[in-house]
Amino acid sequence: MSDLVQQSILFIGGKGGVGKSTTASALAVMFAKMGKKTLIISTDPAHNLGDIFHQEIKGHKTPLLENLWGIEINPDMETRQYIDGVKGNLKGMVKANMVNEVHRQIDMAASAPGAEEAALFDRIVSIILEEGNDFDKIIFDTAPTGHTIRLLSLPELMGVWMDGMLERRKKTNKNYSQLLNDGEPIEDPIYDVLQKRREKFSRVREVLLDQKKTGFIFVLIPERLPILETEKAIESMCKHSLDVGGLVINKVLPTQADGEFLQKRRDQEKVYLRLMKEKFTKQSLYRIPLMEEDICTLPLLETFAALLKKEIVKSERVCQL
Repeated sequence: MSDLVQQSILFIGGKGGVGKSTTASALAVMFAKMGKKTLIISTDPAHNLGDIFHQEIKGHKTPLLENLWGIEINPDMETRQYIDGVKGNLKGMVKANMVNEVHRQIDMAASAPGAEEAALFDRIVSIILEEGNDFDKIIFDTAPTGHTIRLLSLPELMGVWMDGMLERRKKTNKNYSQLLNDGEPIEDPIYDVLQKRREKFSRVREVLLDQKKTGFIFVLIPERLPILETEKAIESMCKHSLDVGGLVINKVLPTQADGEFLQKRRDQEKVYLRLMKEKFTKQSLYRIPLMEEDICTLPLLETFAALLKKEIVKSERVCQL
C-alpha cells in the first residue's frame, strides 16, 4: 500500500462500464477515512460522481464528506473558457482590422479534433499546480481508455510542438531586430506567452513522470475485451513513459455464488484471471468481488473501499515476501 499512500496524484482509467467511477470514489473515501485531505475530479463527460455521492457536484470544489471534496469538469464549458483565454492572450497583439478574422479562425479551431482534450488538460494542469499543496490526494476519474491516453500524452506532444513554435518565434524576432532596431532585441509578448505555457507543461510532465508523486490505475473486469483493451492501453502509455502501477479487477464472482449457470461463468472467469496474472506481471492486481447490490449508497461505497484497502494491503505483503 506504500506506493498508493505516498503518491499524491492518482489517475483512474479503464473501459466504460467496468466500475471506474466507483473505484475512483472508493479510493477517495478510503483516503479520506485515513485522514488524508482528498480531492476527486471527474473528467469523464458522462459524470457519475454526483450520482454516486447523491448530490450535485459543480465545476469548483464541492464538499462531499469529511476530508473529501469533488469537482466535475464540464468539457464544453472548459473548451469555451480555453478559447476565450486564447483570445485574451492575443488582445493587443493583433491589428484592429484583423481581430474579427483571427477570432473567427480561433472559434473554428474550437470544433477541431483535440480541442476538447487540450481544454480539459489545461484545467487538469491548473488543478495539479494550484491544488497540489492544499490536498494530500488528488484523484482523477478519467473518461474511457482511448480518451485518457490522448489526454495524458498531451504534455509530451504539446511540449514538442511549443518548442518548435518558440524556436520559429525566436528566429523571427532575431530577423526583425536586425531589420528594425539596429540589432537591439525587440519585445515579443507572444513569445512570452508561449514560454510561460511551455514551462507550465514542463512542470506538469515532470509530476506525471514522477512515480513517487503520480500513479496510474486501470479498472477492468474478467472478460476478454477489457483484458485486450487494458493490455493495449498499458503498451500505449509505456511509449509515453507513463507506467500503470495497479489494476483493479472488478466484479469477480464470489465463492458463495452457486448454481450451474454461475459455475460455468466461474470456470470461464478462472481462465481470464489466470491470463491477467500472466499478462500483467509488472502491475499489482486488486481483486474486488461482485457485490449483491449496485454501489448506490454511501455504506455500500464504504464496503467497496474496505475491500479495496484489504486487497492493497495484501498485495503489499506479497511484494515484501
